[in-house]
Amino acid sequence: MILKEILTRYPKLIRNKFFWTTMVFLVWITFFDEHNMIRVWHNQHNLNQLKQDIGYYHQKIEDDRTKLKELGTNKSNLEKFAREQYLMKKENEDVYIVLKNETSKEK
Repeated sequence: MILKEILTRYPKLIRNKFFWTTMVFLVWITFFDEHNMIRVWHNQHNLNQLKQDIGYYHQKIEDDRTKLKELGTNKSNLEKFAREQYLMKKENEDVYIVLKNETSKEK
């Protein structure tokens, strides 16, 4: 009698064994499987980030190649680069480094 009451109280969809089989399958695939959906989404996000990084580094390589070509062809640019980046100097020459202090002035 109780079983008959339960079966009449709930809709047919909830009583369907295929519905429960599908639900268990979806929960298993989403959370418990080795290659679950959460991990797939996370890996897809990481892949997209790495693709963006590849584009950035390709651009950086091209910029460095143009700088290297420019430094290799022009001696004055090479000297300027060495002085600015590596603080190199000529004999009997003093180098002063001036740092700008960027403090905000309150009015």
